Amino acid sequence: MHLIVAFAAPLGEAARAALPTLVTPALDRLLGTWSEVRRDSGDEDTLSMPHERALAGALGWTAADGCLPWAARQAAADGIAVGNQTWGLLTPAHWRVGSDGVHLADPDALALTEAPSRELCAALRPLFEGEGITLAWGAPLRWYAAHASLQGLACASPERVAGRNLHAWLPRQAAAKGFRRLQNEAQMLLHGHALNEAREAAGALPVNSFWLSGCGAALPEPANDAQLDQRLRGPALRGDGGAWCEAWRTLDEQTIAPLIDAAARGQPLRLTLCGERSAVELAPRSPTWWQRMIGRVAPAPPRTRTRTLLESL
Repeated sequence: MHLIVAFAAPLGEAARAALPTLVTPALDRLLGTWSEVRRDSGDEDTLSMPHERALAGALGWTAADGCLPWAARQAAADGIAVGNQTWGLLTPAHWRVGSDGVHLADPDALALTEAPSRELCAALRPLFEGEGITLAWGAPLRWYAAHASLQGLACASPERVAGRNLHAWLPRQAAAKGFRRLQNEAQMLLHGHALNEAREAAGALPVNSFWLSGCGAALPEPANDAQLDQRLRGPALRGDGGAWCEAWRTLDEQTIAPLIDAAARGQPLRLTLCGERSAVELAPRSPTWWQRMIGRVAPAPPRTRTRTLLESL
């Protein structure tokens, strides 16, 4: 099994300040016996996040930055016949306009349920169909568009953009012009929609736009044992250091500890920890005589070792 943990490193100053309080005895123990076998070093400005790159690698995919076809893969999982068409994921979104620019809220903060999501998607459908674009509903936070112009369109995921000034992340390629125009038209339609007025009256965020990502045609997916764990996502994007540490403690107890036991029984295992910049892949490995000697001479304190690794992501 290959376990990929997204948002394993803290985001934002508040979360980073909580890192010294993180208690992960299983991860501490694992880092004392497992070795780093691969590191994907990057920065926080790549369109594809480290956990996306790690999962794509496990699937045997290669693509340019921001061009991994997650939309087609997820649409198929949602029961949509994707065929050979090129798909893009349209995530219902709230764009917050402030004195410091326009920022994308974490889509989960919408708490959007099926019925209102379907209603809003249906309201936008004529706009898309008028441009020859297929619009399909997959889940409350997953709408899909199919059109040949989406092929090769590099986009960032909503997770990459959440909380940031989104204008720096809007796709700039010529192929994106049509979708930018549709985005403007959708914003005008959603602004006066009765459902959004009701949401605002109830104190909920209105759905005032969408975010495009994951464009491309479906790629072959060979048999693999990769699992993406995103339980740290919510508190990481909120910058809630306490909740992020608590989620890590649960992950450590429920998932990391069993990995150590399974490795001791000889099962082939890998663990990839991903932050917003980089990812590191770890695997059980018998230490060489030199590694054993280094370990005897100057072993790093377990929690220090863990903190150093997470800070490097």
